Amino acid sequence: MFEQSKSFNKLVGFSALSIAGSAAFFSVFGLSKLFAGAQFAVIIMAGSLEFGKLVAASFLYRYWDKINVAHRTYMTIATVTLVLITSAGIFGFLSNAYQGATVGFEKESTALIYKQDRLDQLEEDKVYLKEELDAAVKELPENYRTARRKLREEYQPQISKMNNDIIVLKGEIGDLKIALVETGVEVGPAIYLARIFETDVDSVVKFFIFVLIFVFDPMAVLFVISYNVTLLDEEEEEPTKKKEKNKKENLGGSYRREIAKKYNATLD
Repeated sequence: MFEQSKSFNKLVGFSALSIAGSAAFFSVFGLSKLFAGAQFAVIIMAGSLEFGKLVAASFLYRYWDKINVAHRTYMTIATVTLVLITSAGIFGFLSNAYQGATVGFEKESTALIYKQDRLDQLEEDKVYLKEELDAAVKELPENYRTARRKLREEYQPQISKMNNDIIVLKGEIGDLKIALVETGVEVGPAIYLARIFETDVDSVVKFFIFVLIFVFDPMAVLFVISYNVTLLDEEEEEPTKKKEKNKKENLGGSYRREIAKKYNATLD
C-alpha cells in the first residue's frame, strides 16, 4: 500500500529521522551520564558522532564503488563501531532509568526483609523465653506458690516487651508492604514477567534492554540507507518521466499542427 504512494520516500525518510533521532537522544544522554564530569562536552561529541554515522552510512551506500578499499574499509568499521557505541549509550540510558524507578522499591524491599527477619527472631526468642519460664517453674515444688509467682513476675516484663515489639514490627511490616505495592506499580510488568518465568526482575529488564538495542540503532542506520535507495530510484526515474512528458508534448504539438493544416486547407 505505502510503496505505491507518491510520497513513500518521504515516509521512509521520516521513519529514518524519527528512529535515528530517538536513538541519538537516548545514546547521547546515556553517554553523558556515564561521563558526568564533562557532560556538556560529551553531549556535543556524541551528537556530532551520531550525525556523522548516518552521513557515513549514506555515503558508503552511494559511493561504495567509487572509493578505494582503505577508505571503504575504515568508514565501514567506523560506522559499525559507532552503532555499538550508540547501543552502549542506549543501554546506559535505559538501565539508569530502570535503576531510578526501582531505588525506592529496592530500599523498601530491603527494609521489609530486615524487619521480617527481626520479627521471626523476636517470635523465636519469645517461645524460648516461655519454655525457659515453664522449665524453671516445673523445677519448683508444687507448694512453692509464692516462688512460682515471683518467678513469673520476673519473666513477665521481658515477655510483655517482646509482645509490644512484635506488635510494632507487624505494623511497620504492614506499612512497608503497602508502600511496596505503591512503588512497585512502576516496575509492575517486570515483576509479573519475572514471576511467570521464575527469575529475578533484573534479568527480565536486562533482556528487554538488549532486545531494544539490538533493533534500535541498526534499524535507524538501515532506514537511512533505505531512504537513499528511494532517492536514487527517484533520480533514475526522473529522466524517464521527463522523456515521456516531452514525448506527449511533442505528440500533442504534432496533432495540433495537423489539425491546423487541415483547417487552413478547408478555408482555401
